[in-house]
Amino acid sequence: MNKAILLGRLTKDPELRYTINNVAACSFTLAVSRKYSKQDDPVTADFIPIIAWRQTAEFCSKYFQRGQQVAVVGRIQTRSWEDNEGKKHYVTEVIAEETFFADSKKDKNETGNYEKGFNPDEMPTTQFLGLDEDDDLPF
Repeated sequence: MNKAILLGRLTKDPELRYTINNVAACSFTLAVSRKYSKQDDPVTADFIPIIAWRQTAEFCSKYFQRGQQVAVVGRIQTRSWEDNEGKKHYVTEVIAEETFFADSKKDKNETGNYEKGFNPDEMPTTQFLGLDEDDDLPF
């Protein structure tokens, strides 16, 4: 099973591009804190490259901004290529299948804006399929 679940902060604004077939691709980097063993140890982070495709790419490009805390669920992918000089390059990245906001509402400043540059009140509403009160829970 290849499943990655990450929670971190965006190091810069996401970059949206389109392939020659007009497929949206969005790339960004998450700074993910490492768990440390001693309280005196400095907090360290890993910088994980993320790629989102199609609607997820457009969503990330529109609503994610530098410094914002987000969660990403996806898979780890490795690839390699050869540059013009014949040197082989390798990269490991996470292909985002789902993305979520992870900042809390307490991050709002006194003007009602979010310190990290986004406002979930401006987000489109999402409809969820609910259970009737008579339905049994699926777990």
